[in-house]
Amino acid sequence: MSNSAVKRPSFSPSRCRQDESTDSLAHEGVDGKRWTPIVQCPADFPLDVFEIAVSQLIHHPEYNSTLILRSDTILDSTTDFPQPIPALKGFRPVRNIHRRLLPRRPGRDSGLEQHCTLYTPDVGDDEQPVVLVLTPIVESGSSLPFYHPAVYHLAFRYIPAEDPALRIEVIPLPSTATDVDSRLYRTCLALLETLHRYGWGAVTNYKKRIHHDCIIPREAYQDLYLVMRERHKHLVNEWREVTDPLKHVFEDIGIATFLMLLWKESYRSLHTEPGDEPCRDLGTAPWKGWPRPPGGFLDLGCGNGLLTHILTMEGYDGHGIDVRARTSWSHYPDATRSHLHTEALDPTTLVGSSTGLQEHPYLREGVFIIANHADELTPWTPVLATLFSASGYLSIPCCAWAFDEKYERSRVPDYPVPYDSFVDSLNLGGDGSNSSSYSRYRIWLASLSLYCGWKVECESLRIPSTRNWAIIGRQRIAQSSEDLEQARQRVEEIVLKVRERGLFKARTPEGKAKDH
Repeated sequence: MSNSAVKRPSFSPSRCRQDESTDSLAHEGVDGKRWTPIVQCPADFPLDVFEIAVSQLIHHPEYNSTLILRSDTILDSTTDFPQPIPALKGFRPVRNIHRRLLPRRPGRDSGLEQHCTLYTPDVGDDEQPVVLVLTPIVESGSSLPFYHPAVYHLAFRYIPAEDPALRIEVIPLPSTATDVDSRLYRTCLALLETLHRYGWGAVTNYKKRIHHDCIIPREAYQDLYLVMRERHKHLVNEWREVTDPLKHVFEDIGIATFLMLLWKESYRSLHTEPGDEPCRDLGTAPWKGWPRPPGGFLDLGCGNGLLTHILTMEGYDGHGIDVRARTSWSHYPDATRSHLHTEALDPTTLVGSSTGLQEHPYLREGVFIIANHADELTPWTPVLATLFSASGYLSIPCCAWAFDEKYERSRVPDYPVPYDSFVDSLNLGGDGSNSSSYSRYRIWLASLSLYCGWKVECESLRIPSTRNWAIIGRQRIAQSSEDLEQARQRVEEIVLKVRERGLFKARTPEGKAKDH
């Protein structure tokens, strides 16, 4: 039977009764602190999986609390066990991970360092851990942040037996309630359920459907995003559109953050000015000196203009175009308004039968094209990038459009897929069958990008949107002038065929283009 056909056992927790727990943890010596068993459940996975399961808890605390951004490992040691770590009767420490918890909102919650210590029974030579103890490191006179349970220590246990069990035990802070209605009990219950799920996932070799941070490291993105959020969160209260400001503001802050880091990495070799060295102090705005697209950026279908505004305010040169001006445009500062333009872009007019490529004021050599939910311009993005020798592009597709009609797999011809694993490399998510219309559309876009001569990279962006899959082109597949010319000829053929069909209709510009 395949792993996908195996059903995960239900999570069946039970509260630990204090008068029945005779095998609870105990400290060596007498320090007045006693362990309190809180909740347990059947262990539906073998002991050798326990360390794999708790490793997820150690390295990804953000999965258990929306208030935690991530954890950074300070030291991972099998020999160094500092004083705050408890000495447990019948167990010996075999590994200690000293980590730092980073809050999602640094202005509200403080960070916290913590020891994560694995123990094995002190009898025998088996190094297989059966206990994980979390120990917060709190300076005298300081208090624990809200996201951390009110405990001196919290332990995850695997109790081997004929019917093995998972249990959470704690040493609570004075006057901390542990009954079933208490916050501590609810926290322990949630942590136990997570451990149970991780253990079963390890047994069945669970694979994540979506992978984040394939291009930009998570730590770099999160650190810069926190700074950018503080710099631009005021836009929520200044929102002029009828749409949800929380979604749009923080989504565009996230996209801007990703682009700034992508450009820093992609154009490093072209950057000759000082300032692109790694900088830990983001408060000094080091991105003002980071590498950037040599031809600036062009935001196709920029809508409310927010992404163009954020990038412009952070010192990046570029323009946004859309078929109509939005209410927000007139409320941006002059530096942004002068970079927003009403235009109905018609790609079929950019290639002449005999006159060659038509000039465009913002589509120029070295430009980086942004297509965030650009609708009918989405498939044109890699085409335009090739025609105008762009330095790259980012496309976040939403509505499925082909060149001159809605995308339907039965009507739109496919482009060649180079190798069997190409589709797997696209990070499409879902159940892996890629049978949905949206998955098929993204496969078509990726194969189109290859056909246009671009190396395909994909990322699931960390933005508040269900349409967060992005396709990135920043390297040409061919390097020789002959191969580049062949790619260009293929693209020109696409444009001419669409023009011959006569079905593409650019939207009519609304408002006075000269005013923007």
